[in-house]
Amino acid sequence: MAKAAKTAIKTKDQKAAAEAKNWTKVIKPVRSPKTGAYTFKEAIVHKDKVKDFLAK
Repeated sequence: MAKAAKTAIKTKDQKAAAEAKNWTKVIKPVRSPKTGAYTFKEAIVHKDKVKDFLAK
């Protein structure tokens, strides 16, 4: 039954599914100046703006 629901959602809104492929999850390590330990910043960014996010 779950497969049928999953298939129905997929075929119902193909335009939204195609648009979702243009987004990427980016994880950037950032070093703390105080302790020297790394923290990570996560963001969901459009695939055309990944380099801008990593450059900041």
